[in-house]
Amino acid sequence: MAAESQKSGSSSENVAHVNYDHSKPEYIVQDGVAYVGEKGENGGVTYQNAADGVPVESTNLLRYTTGFWGSVFLSLSRVVGTGIFSTPANILKGTGSVGLALFFWVIGYVISMSGLSVYLELASYFPGRSGADVVYLEQAYPRPRFFWPLAFGFYTCVFAFGAGNSFVLASWVFRFASREPTDWEIKGIAIAANTLVALLIIANTRLSLTLVNVFGVLKVATLLFIGITGWAVLGGAFPEKVPDPHANFRNAFEGTGNDAYSLSSSLVNIVYSYWGYANAFNLNNEIKNPVRTLKLSSAITMFLIATLYMLVNVAFFAVLSKAEILASTQITATLFWERLWGAKVAKGLTIFPVLSAFSNMLASMIGFSRQVREIGRQGLLPYPKIWVSTKPFGTPIAPVLILWFTAVLFTVAPPAGDAFQFITALQNYPQSLFLLLMTIGLLIIRHRRKKMGIPASDFKVWTPVVIFFICVELFLLIMPWVPPAGGINDSAFNFFYAASSLGGLGIILVCYLYYVLWMYILPKAGKYQIRRRVLFNDDGSVGNQLIKVPNDEVEAWDIKHDPSGRSLNENERDA
Repeated sequence: MAAESQKSGSSSENVAHVNYDHSKPEYIVQDGVAYVGEKGENGGVTYQNAADGVPVESTNLLRYTTGFWGSVFLSLSRVVGTGIFSTPANILKGTGSVGLALFFWVIGYVISMSGLSVYLELASYFPGRSGADVVYLEQAYPRPRFFWPLAFGFYTCVFAFGAGNSFVLASWVFRFASREPTDWEIKGIAIAANTLVALLIIANTRLSLTLVNVFGVLKVATLLFIGITGWAVLGGAFPEKVPDPHANFRNAFEGTGNDAYSLSSSLVNIVYSYWGYANAFNLNNEIKNPVRTLKLSSAITMFLIATLYMLVNVAFFAVLSKAEILASTQITATLFWERLWGAKVAKGLTIFPVLSAFSNMLASMIGFSRQVREIGRQGLLPYPKIWVSTKPFGTPIAPVLILWFTAVLFTVAPPAGDAFQFITALQNYPQSLFLLLMTIGLLIIRHRRKKMGIPASDFKVWTPVVIFFICVELFLLIMPWVPPAGGINDSAFNFFYAASSLGGLGIILVCYLYYVLWMYILPKAGKYQIRRRVLFNDDGSVGNQLIKVPNDEVEAWDIKHDPSGRSLNENERDA
């Protein structure tokens, strides 16, 4: 099947016909750079740098089981975990006033919508590729070749674990059981939760996505219940338990004026409270008409999340005093329930944070498993067939297992307390760096496509919005280096405040040292060069493999393969 590509802003001689046969694609070539256009079964043409991209899987072996509501709840369940039951206390503590705390939640929504717009444009460029950030970094930064996909791949495989959420889930389980657990009891429940999540995803894609939807509905219902209850209290319900529900809203900005560090830290916490809004983009190639679907579903998702966040905050402020919220730390929701319905009912309602944490773990691992599979398709993991294969259940077994392994490792290895808090904080800094590079990469990709005469995509974000989001990411990278007011050891992990940021940069440095060794030193010593070839696997999956070609065979190898690494011999397919 073939179709003629359209031109946009460039001379037509630069635009080639696009052939959707994986074995014989055609290219857009300009200034020695070849772009290939391929169409996936989900609709839309993906144009990508042929020498660095992975072939589009025209038939997705993971199937097209993610629809409109699936994409809504994949992102909603990733964003809304258990933080909303406790984060309002931290935001109030940092801002100093109820009014500013509520305003910060609105700012978080605006920031998240700008980031979401960036993801939408990037997704519109590559509708046939899943993995989101994996793909966008690959295409934005072809030089140094393989480095940024390699660094992101290492980060995802090692640090995209569910240990943090599983610890929170375990804590709520024991709170539900009204007993004080030991460290190993907490770890045992956490490991069991991660194992159950992994087994569900391995067993059946439709089952795991259905559970995300079901738990997502329960999550929305829970937060709506809290929010509606809060408004009922404001209207005069429960007068004997909340005699003055408007107290926190009189002089709402009284107390504002904390130091700049506290205010900035609160803004950082708000941004991370909305983190994960692009989770559905990891399944881009599993969604029919992904750009059209995600434009609507993601906008509705973010509006719903922001509305629920605001309703819950107003409910907490209506029922509890400012002093009670500031002292509640991790149990704001429990205090809310106890005040209105008593300790027994509050204990029973803790099942909702447990389910919320579980759905967060499930949605997160589904998204991360697609990223790991795409890293495997890039050829950046050993034994690429294992990572790409969907046998025997039509699910990404190897990616799920590596995520499960790292989750269990980081659950068992570090002692509870400060060390675990440090490892959790270590995840954020590289993620902010990758997101900054990805956002800058949007402008780079946009410029290249215009220069190449590649047809316009279905969505384009305003450039000022992109610049605004770049500034936000710079803030997230600079802010952790500002010393806290309480001293250099006043951090969540109770030692040097910038240790997690230094550790994040250390991760990138280790990746670079490995990259230099793998890409330059060893090839020079071994007298070979690294080349990429396309693998067509028996199960129908398609990916790349990086191979070592001896220096004296490089010229002949290049003649026999096209820019994507496909064999030019019609009777030969690399396997």
